[in-house]
Amino acid sequence: MKILVAVKRVIDYNVKIRVKADHSDVDLTNVKMAMNPFCEIAVEEAVRLKESGEVTEIVVVTVGPKAAQEQLRTALALGADRAIHVETDARVDSLAVAKLLKSVIDDEQPGLTILGKQAIDTDNNQTGQMLAALTGLGQGTFASKVDVKDGTVDVTREIDGGLQTVSLTLPAVVTTDLRLNEPRYAKLPDIMKAKKKPLDTKTPEELGVDIASWVSLVQVETPAERKGGIKVGSVDELVDKLKNEAKVIA
Repeated sequence: MKILVAVKRVIDYNVKIRVKADHSDVDLTNVKMAMNPFCEIAVEEAVRLKESGEVTEIVVVTVGPKAAQEQLRTALALGADRAIHVETDARVDSLAVAKLLKSVIDDEQPGLTILGKQAIDTDNNQTGQMLAALTGLGQGTFASKVDVKDGTVDVTREIDGGLQTVSLTLPAVVTTDLRLNEPRYAKLPDIMKAKKKPLDTKTPEELGVDIASWVSLVQVETPAERKGGIKVGSVDELVDKLKNEAKVIA
C-alpha cells in the first residue's frame, strides 16, 4: 500500500515570534524554520507502518516556497521514499492546500493519507477535514492510535469525553494528534541518502488549482503582556479580590 504524508514548513517552535514594525506580518528574517511538529508525527507514523509491513511506499508532499524542500529532505531522511513539492511563494489558505492535495491524491492514488491535525503557525485545524470532504474519503481526526489491517484502518481519536475508535474503509484520510507517537531523529547516513531520493516539483497551475484566497491578512499584533500573579493569605482575601479588583464574580 502507498501512503501519502503532507508536511508544512513553519517557524521552529523554539523560536520567539517577532512581528514586523508595520504589523503587516510575522518577521521571518533570519528565523529558523522547521517541519510542523504534528507533521513530524505523521511522517513517523507512516514510517512505522512501513516497518510493520503494512506500507510499501511513502510519498511526502508539501506546498510552499522553494526553501520548503528542506523539510521534504528531512522527511526523506526519516524514511519517506520520494517527495512532491508544489512550489508557490503565495500565501496559501487551508482550502487551497486541500484542493492541491486532492489533485496529488488523484494522481498518486494512495491507500492512506496522513496529515498533522494542525499547523502551529495558523492553528486552523481545517486542511485534513477539507481534504476528506473534497475527496469523498472517510476521515479519522486527532488520531492517538492507528491500526491498519485488511483494507481498513481503525483510528482511536481524542474527543472531549475521552477516546473514540472509528473504523474506516481504505482509502482514507487521518490527522495525527500529539499522543500518537514520538518522532525519531534523522541519522547522518540517512540524511546523506535523502539527497539522492527523488523529489518532483510541480506548480498549482500544473495541478489545475486556483490558489487565490478569499481571506486577506489585515494586521498582526503581539499578544498583550500578562500581569504577574499574586499570593493571597486566605479564601476571604481571594474572594474579595475576585469580586472587587478582577470583578469576575458578583
